Amino acid sequence: MTLRPTIAITMGDPTGIGPEVTARALVRQAVWDCCRPLVIGDAAVIGQALTLLDNPLTIHRVSAVNEAGFDPDVPDVLDLRNVDLSTLQPGKVSAAAGHASVEYVEKAVELAQAGEVDGITTGPINKAALQAAGIPHIGHTEILAALTGEERLTTMLATNGLKVVHVTRHAPLQEVASAITRERVLETIRLTDAGLRTIGIERPTLAVAALNPHGGDDGLLGREEKEQIGPAVASARAEGIEVQGPIPADSVFFRAIRGEFDAVVAMYHDQGHIPIKTHGFERSVTVTLGLPIIRTSVDHGTAFDIAWRGLANEESLVQAVQLAAQMAAGR
Repeated sequence: MTLRPTIAITMGDPTGIGPEVTARALVRQAVWDCCRPLVIGDAAVIGQALTLLDNPLTIHRVSAVNEAGFDPDVPDVLDLRNVDLSTLQPGKVSAAAGHASVEYVEKAVELAQAGEVDGITTGPINKAALQAAGIPHIGHTEILAALTGEERLTTMLATNGLKVVHVTRHAPLQEVASAITRERVLETIRLTDAGLRTIGIERPTLAVAALNPHGGDDGLLGREEKEQIGPAVASARAEGIEVQGPIPADSVFFRAIRGEFDAVVAMYHDQGHIPIKTHGFERSVTVTLGLPIIRTSVDHGTAFDIAWRGLANEESLVQAVQLAAQMAAGR
């Protein structure tokens, strides 16, 4: 009998909603049906989250993967013991919490690189907390790039019926146009094609969004489509990738939802995030493409405004775990 894949779940920033959505996910049968989950975090914090939710589960503290029992009634937490509960302030930016949240990611990557887990799913971390902790990265993607030595990474957002990959991620809007180069667009198309194949789409059909209104209107409203995006699409097609574009952004996402395309390559953060969040806010997830390991994540932040109030929704985490398990099984 083939074992279900082992998926490491990092609990995210301890002062945000990560511990709560992790605790909620641990009682979801859908999680246990698809994988053997191993939480990477602080067992005391997860215990507090279970108490908050009146959850009767008992935590099994482990210090190594081979100690895990993978029992749904006694879920495993690989306990880094790196949070002082007496100083934890829910919903507040904390340098200590920021540092702890990075340690969870570091441990999960270490286990994945060693082959001790089959993939990782990350809970939300906070950019301000990372900065307060002196972490020289602004988010998961940059941390993962540093840990794996892979520089050519990009993020795919996915929800039921729509997948989006970004050419630029956290660039200020005024810098986006200069960052849209033929090379970056082509590399993103390649990563998207390869990434979709890892989740079982044998011959992906891609669309590339235009940057400017009306696709640049033949150069009248911008020349990026003619000089950078269009040539990148032509090069990708010459390589055998099934891709169309540039297509005006006001229609391409609707066409993808309708089933014409398996994924859309978007030019910048909000161009891709807005349709994904509108289409499936609570069920959307992210996947990092270009890594030597499998990594999925929730598609939301630490939500400090509702942290530790019992209001968080775990659906994005459940979906992210299921996708990581699907990708691991595909390998």
